[in-house]
This record gives sequence, C-alpha cells and structure tokens, in this order.
Amino acid sequence: MSQFTLKIRVRYNECDAQNVVFNSRYADYADLASTEFLRASLGGYQELVARGFENQIVKLLIEWKAPARFDDVLNLNVSVGRIGNSSFTLHTEYVNAQTNQVLATAEAVYVFVNAEDFTSCPIPDFVKSMFEHSKDYGVMDQSGS
Repeated sequence: MSQFTLKIRVRYNECDAQNVVFNSRYADYADLASTEFLRASLGGYQELVARGFENQIVKLLIEWKAPARFDDVLNLNVSVGRIGNSSFTLHTEYVNAQTNQVLATAEAVYVFVNAEDFTSCPIPDFVKSMFEHSKDYGVMDQSGS
C-alpha cells in the first residue's frame, strides 16, 4: 500500500504542564500528516473538491506508548490500511527521529462524500487506484533540521 512520511519538530506551545506533547495534539499531527499525504499522492484536498468529492473522518483511535517532548523531531509515517466501498483507513506511526522509538500509533477512518450534499459515495476510481498501488511518496520535512 502507499506510504508517506511527514517530519515535524515539536513546538513549545504543543506541550503541557508535564513538559510532554499534550494528548490532543496527536490528533492534530495525524490530521496534518493525512493532509500532506493526500497532497503528495492526489495533488491535495482541493483536487478532491474540484472533482466533486470530500472526505470526513468518522473514527480516530490513538494509542500512546511513550511521550514526545519539546524540540523532538518526529517522523509521522502514514500508510493506507483497509479500503472499503466508501471508506478507507489511514495509519499513522509517530516515531522519534533520533531514537527510532515508536511513540504512538493512530488509526483514522474516513468516508467519501458528495461535495454538494455530503451523502456517502463510493471512493472514486482514481483514488482507489492510488491507494491500492504500493508507492512511496517520500518524506516532507517541516522540522527545520
């Protein structure tokens, strides 16, 4: 299946009183990585909208294994999981770039909808084709390193 990595640096404002990344930020990171994956693989979210489609998240499951801290560089590794008729799953692995330790994992389920009335619709063939072919969409480095 297709894969992509977004490299980011943990910013101070993303940390909590325990000096670790605040738990809700992991959802932000998954969304950011998914958005950049769609940009790398499909030309961006706007390309879907221009073709009359949108996608909506219907499930997000995050499992924490170890903390990320201020100034850590993280590799957010995105891969395509299950591909259904109207839904698809993206997996995100949060990896400390220096130690290679997996800090968390996320599973996000998205449903394709018609852009006009937001009713569920089948995944378009051009998207399904991209998801089904194994392709490495490389690394986008936003870490400043």
